[in-house]
Amino acid sequence: MLLISTLGILYYNFQKDLMLQTKRLELSDFANEQILKLKALHVNFENDRVYPRDTRFESAIFDSSKKEIFSTFDFKQIALDEVIYLQNRKIYFIKEPESYYLGTKFLVLQVPSDASWHQDVSKNILFYGAGFFLVMMSLGYFLMKLFLKPMRDAIELLDRFIKDTTHELNTPVNAIISNIEMIDKNSLDEKLAKKINRIDIGARTVSNLYQDLTYLVLSHKIISHNEQLDLAQLLKKRVEYFELFANSRKIEIILDIKANPSLHVDRKKMAKLIDNLLSNAIKYNKLKGYIKITLLECEFRIKDSGKGIAKDKIKEIFERYKRVDTTVGGFGIGLSIVMMIANEYKMQVSMDSCENEWTEVSVKWES
Repeated sequence: MLLISTLGILYYNFQKDLMLQTKRLELSDFANEQILKLKALHVNFENDRVYPRDTRFESAIFDSSKKEIFSTFDFKQIALDEVIYLQNRKIYFIKEPESYYLGTKFLVLQVPSDASWHQDVSKNILFYGAGFFLVMMSLGYFLMKLFLKPMRDAIELLDRFIKDTTHELNTPVNAIISNIEMIDKNSLDEKLAKKINRIDIGARTVSNLYQDLTYLVLSHKIISHNEQLDLAQLLKKRVEYFELFANSRKIEIILDIKANPSLHVDRKKMAKLIDNLLSNAIKYNKLKGYIKITLLECEFRIKDSGKGIAKDKIKEIFERYKRVDTTVGGFGIGLSIVMMIANEYKMQVSMDSCENEWTEVSVKWES
């Protein structure tokens, strides 16, 4: 825009100078005629003291100290150092007579500028400016595509890599979890049982990460299969799934079901919302802490005894890739997925926290 404005100003000044040079010849002839009239008045001043006027122009005369002798102008601020100039849509032409007739050092003529000239110049500036702008936009778009192509290709390659990797991870991880579930841990000695539990926890962690990445990458393609869902039963199943994680850190999970609401939602998406909240409650909790899950008719709350979050950080905690505590592993996508699912079903997610004491997340819906 700055370049277009600069070119417009240069074009205007060029056209103005061209117009003034064209007018200069005409005004020079007018000035010569006026000088002859001044000469005649100077010679016959005793008999005729009427200043010569002309319908083609206005005029004024100034002495050598640039003081006005006589003027037919309304405008009095004249640039006597110029030869010809444009001001307030008036053209001023200054000429110095060879002799000081009536004490005249400067003769100034004033004529109106051609209105059509202003219109033509304005139209040309708009036309050429718009054309130049379109050309620059097209050139900019072409250059942007050219320069951004390597970056776009790299992003597409990374996107394909993530999709392929997550897909390839799913099969072996599910195989590990399925086989571990078939093992009778009660028949194993304590050391071996602990090793199996660690493998189980690791496999489930990778499985949760796979589900998060899949949802993040393919959320726009995932079709919701809504059904009437018993939320109390789903909470119980998800708590059972995460008990192994919680037990590994000696965290007690307290499930307080005070109502039995039924929601028309997608089972997998609702499970993912609960899983991400439970996962965070375990991950950022302290050893031998607790997690309390309260289910009401139009709300459920998950409160943990963990590190807590500063009040000024709570608003941004649901942003994608935002991590407040970098001492614990993660990618910062869990809570953003929670918010995406909640928004789809018009649920309100809120968080309250006290640093070094507790954090509570509330999910509400209309009855």
